[in-house]
Amino acid sequence: MAVRGVGLLSRLPLCAQTRTRLHCPTFRRLSCAGTVAADLGREEQPSGSAETGSKDKAPKKTFSEVQDERREQAQRTVLIHCPNKISAKKFLKYLSQHGPIHSHFFYESFGFYAVVEFCQKDSVDSLLNGARTPTKGVEAAIPFRSRFLNLKLKSPASPISEQSLIQSSNQLPPASRKLSELLRSAESVDDQLNTLLKEFQLTEENTRLRYLTCSLIEDVAAAYFPDCTVRPFGSSVNTFGKLGCDLDMFLDLDETRKLSTHKSIGNFLMEFQVKNVPSERIATQKILSVIGECLDHFGPGCVGVQKILNARCPLVRFSHQASGFQCDLTTNNRIALKSSELLYIYGTLDARVRALVCSVRCWARVHSLTSSIPGAWITNFSLTMMVIFFLQKRSPPILPTLDTLRTLADAEDKCVIEGNNCTFIRDLNKIKPSENTETLELLLKEFFEYFGNFAFNKNSINIRQGREQNKPDSSPLHIQNPFETSLNISKNVNQSQLQRFVELARESAWVLQQEDADPPSPSSKQPWGLAALLLPSAAQSKKVQKKPPSERIKSLLESVKSNSTQSSTNTNGKRTVSTQT
Repeated sequence: MAVRGVGLLSRLPLCAQTRTRLHCPTFRRLSCAGTVAADLGREEQPSGSAETGSKDKAPKKTFSEVQDERREQAQRTVLIHCPNKISAKKFLKYLSQHGPIHSHFFYESFGFYAVVEFCQKDSVDSLLNGARTPTKGVEAAIPFRSRFLNLKLKSPASPISEQSLIQSSNQLPPASRKLSELLRSAESVDDQLNTLLKEFQLTEENTRLRYLTCSLIEDVAAAYFPDCTVRPFGSSVNTFGKLGCDLDMFLDLDETRKLSTHKSIGNFLMEFQVKNVPSERIATQKILSVIGECLDHFGPGCVGVQKILNARCPLVRFSHQASGFQCDLTTNNRIALKSSELLYIYGTLDARVRALVCSVRCWARVHSLTSSIPGAWITNFSLTMMVIFFLQKRSPPILPTLDTLRTLADAEDKCVIEGNNCTFIRDLNKIKPSENTETLELLLKEFFEYFGNFAFNKNSINIRQGREQNKPDSSPLHIQNPFETSLNISKNVNQSQLQRFVELARESAWVLQQEDADPPSPSSKQPWGLAALLLPSAAQSKKVQKKPPSERIKSLLESVKSNSTQSSTNTNGKRTVSTQT
């Protein structure tokens, strides 16, 4: 889900939450170099030049491998609320009596917190066994045992030297002015897109905190379902997340339903006694209702719990105060988890994909094409599908179609969920890299040109086949759900919102085309390239006010087409310097 924001370069409220006033955490990293956490971070954030789509020779981990390793890492981790002034050296020495510490970092949210990862899970048990239930005086404490702890000092702390205090290291994106400077000082539009991605993408600390939060919720759910797993999905894990995005969780009960592998003796089969309900949906509603009540009454740091059980996909929504995340917990939603895996594959195959998606999403947010409030706006998921579809249609294609990924699948990749074929190859190392070397600058410009001229009135977008298809209904924008093919993921979008998207796409293509024909001077302090597109008034400043909108758009298109045939794109994507005075 998107984060509330208006003008990206006029204001960047990246941590604003629409349903809560939680503050996004400020991280202070004090992790050991060369840790498993760092290795995982490198796996999840693909490297390489996004300008040419250069290939990373290192083997890529599958989505499930990353999830399993992150989950195991989170199980060895504790979250500790600390006093504001604390000596990190003494704090870590105290914890080390329970076992060696693998890595750690500090952050601020509603208070001062430490995330500490031990080398062994036994160390966590040792720490918990030494903790006690607090005494609250006139208030009664609910004796709930979890890995979310509170550190108190037995006696007033002695003065701490400035060198011993933990120094703040802000991990949030830069302020609007700083971001504008970064984009203006870039050498090329390609550099601008990569800079924007670098400033917005989830940090290693933020990712670890998301998995830890899921692990803490799993501890609560395990009181009822001992073999359950709570997995993050969506933006938190699909490589397209940005700082401040919500945390979507999936309560996986498959392990509790699996048949025992123990061989039965004789003609006997043992089963658990269970309660039966009329449908799977009712079972889901009852499970989430109980988990929601438990989080509300017993879950440390879980506030504002809402049970939204009559939605198409029932969920429990709450704020995890300590981490600052707005959370949505669902179950029986395996297709959403599979969609996250598909996007993970697309985002990892080519470094240009994430950079282009990030820039298009930010562009859409600046121009109010997307919103965190439900309505007729285009969603980030729809925009991501449009970028993937566009990259499938390049020559040669940058991304394979979903049908191609299905033909590469092995028997172990076969997956059918609720009658929907969700099969695709999961091993990224078996997918041949693209030979396409187009620059991000060219791709951004032609993305706007392509969808500025797309026949939305008769065609739908289909990433399974990578080609347009006749629309099966009258929806203004039709994007086929990649797995539930009878569904339109953009059914909510109305005609006026689609028309705004088309007009802004055309004007953005025109702005970039004009810069090709008349490059701005390097000494100019005016926003250029991507920076110009991320100003809310950028497109409007280029309008020809004397013409009606229809004539203006027509003239812009003619300008784009004529200029594209006369100008050639600089192959290295560097900013061109004009010699005219």
